[in-house]
Amino acid sequence: MNKPKNMSDIRKRAFVKSIPIMCSYIFLSIAYGMMMQNAGLPWFYSMFASAVVYTGAFQFVLITFLSSGASIATIVLTALLMNSRQIFYSISYIETFRKMGKRKLYMIHSLTDETYAVNYTIPEDEDREDVMFYVALYSWLYWIGGSILGGIIGQLIPFELKGIDFCMTALFVIIFIDRWESTSNHKPALLGLGASVLCLIIFGPQVFMLPSLLLVSGLLLVSMQLEHGKKEGDE
Repeated sequence: MNKPKNMSDIRKRAFVKSIPIMCSYIFLSIAYGMMMQNAGLPWFYSMFASAVVYTGAFQFVLITFLSSGASIATIVLTALLMNSRQIFYSISYIETFRKMGKRKLYMIHSLTDETYAVNYTIPEDEDREDVMFYVALYSWLYWIGGSILGGIIGQLIPFELKGIDFCMTALFVIIFIDRWESTSNHKPALLGLGASVLCLIIFGPQVFMLPSLLLVSGLLLVSMQLEHGKKEGDE
């Protein structure tokens, strides 16, 4: 007879694992909520976007899209291109998520860069799936809670928000540096940087993002095909 799980210990273990995520999510999401309010969107917009979209980098971009009246097609395509990497994250967890039954769909929705990284540090034991679920749940709540708090703070406490939008730039810079240091192959990063600068020069700062994402995706696909063909030729 299987010993019943101690859910209190599992939740405590998951909380400890999620502390690094909490430290980053709370402050970023507060800034996000404040920026949404500053753009004329009330706190419940921040809550709804954080609960449903739940991709920090794109949510910051979404502020510009919502305030500028961007088309649905532009928003959807940009979201797909910016978060396509998470398709590959999910592939590595197919078997693990399959074991989680009804929680599988939630785990797919809540998978982020941070939860992906933390999940890999959780040992392979009988409680692993439960710990992963609570790490995802806590992280989701951190982001939603911070977004609501930021929206309320921005609404109740009037102060100058000039410069706070730099947190989005800082987020992208941190992600770029992290990826650069974690791999010896810097070709994708240099392609992305070069394509973005080129599109910025050609299209200007207001509309360069979508063309640069399309160009970077195309260049990376071509690069992968060339490297694959080279390997087959060497064999």
